[in-house]
Amino acid sequence: MDLDHLREILELVASCDVSEVEIEEESMRIVVRKHAPVQAFPQQLMYAAAPAPLAAPMGAPAAVHDSTPAPVAAAAPSGKPVRAPIVGTFYTASSPDSADFVKVGDKVKVGDVVCIIEAMKLMNEIESDVAGTVVKILVDNATPVEYDQPLFLVDPN
Repeated sequence: MDLDHLREILELVASCDVSEVEIEEESMRIVVRKHAPVQAFPQQLMYAAAPAPLAAPMGAPAAVHDSTPAPVAAAAPSGKPVRAPIVGTFYTASSPDSADFVKVGDKVKVGDVVCIIEAMKLMNEIESDVAGTVVKILVDNATPVEYDQPLFLVDPN
């Protein structure tokens, strides 16, 4: 299997509602899990793939890695999260010259546009599903986000 074919499979899984795909070809087995934990690195195209190696010889057990993060001692701000409904790149404004949709301290209503997520060259306006005051923006501008990743914390009114 060539790298282009593997990229096509990953892009297809990222754009669909499937949670896992397993493909066996010749002497190779590939398993792609959409909702497995992934460590985020800015400036890299990411797909939610299994933490184990993608390719393993037939019949070989896949390695299992514990990627559970260590507990953090500092108290996190409270509030209801506004989550990413899709995988893509998070933007705080509609263009580099525009003002941010929301800032910490802004009041939002259900249905207010709070950011844009670019997915497959399409700009998707993300609306708040919580009314209240924005207490924290959890993602930096122009960074990749995963499905269901918290983007903002909103203190309900």
